[in-house]
Amino acid sequence: MGSATRSALESARSALAGAQGIDLAAGEQLLLAARTIGSSPQLVSALTDSSATREAKAELIGSIFGGLSTSARALLEGMVADRWSSGDDLLAGIEEIGIRAVAASAPAGVSVESELFAFGRAVASDAELELAIGSKRGDAAGKLSLVQGLLGGSASPQTVAIAGHLVQQPRGRRIGALVREGAELVADAAGKGVATVTVARALTDAQREAIAASLQRRYGRAFTINQVVDPAVIGGVRVQVGDEVIDGSVAARLTELKLRLAG
Repeated sequence: MGSATRSALESARSALAGAQGIDLAAGEQLLLAARTIGSSPQLVSALTDSSATREAKAELIGSIFGGLSTSARALLEGMVADRWSSGDDLLAGIEEIGIRAVAASAPAGVSVESELFAFGRAVASDAELELAIGSKRGDAAGKLSLVQGLLGGSASPQTVAIAGHLVQQPRGRRIGALVREGAELVADAAGKGVATVTVARALTDAQREAIAASLQRRYGRAFTINQVVDPAVIGGVRVQVGDEVIDGSVAARLTELKLRLAG
């Protein structure tokens, strides 16, 4: 991530934190804007043109997105007015702010990140479904229909909105990465992290609480624990936080032992 993008993201996050009238609809509007802009290389180029004035970009946004709410439009205009390191960074930035806005609208007690994780696991467990949702040849409307059919009635509107957006505009990301990044953004919006814990047998409540407490001491923030039961790990636990993996499984230790003996 370039310095221009880092600065623009910080400004956008601050603007979102101070914005009024941000609700589920506003977040969905921002995600729709990200998809609309992403579908047009010419529009991406125009909105990231460093020689274009702030006023010119605002006028362009107004002509295309006149139906946006006042709050959503103000956030979008602020983002395109800033400098971004690339067009893809701009799209990622609009997506992030849209996801954060959607997540913030979830009522207390609803864990959108956990629902996204469950969605990802359901897709990964069905090869045909994973192919249909992750295929580059599939049309966006068809993918959205699959998501709505899978999540409708069992997940919050916030989760449906985020998952629906991600599968419509993957930007080269595989379904697993899409869901993980979305869940991490949702958790971060609530000041938390997300850890995927892989074990041979389901964790007890005490074990889950101990892992969460250990992660909080290590990273200085609370964590949502997403559990994966995989008998192949044999015993112990494998924890993934972002790109960092803490592998204390028996399977990993056996593999290490075999490598040492082979060496």
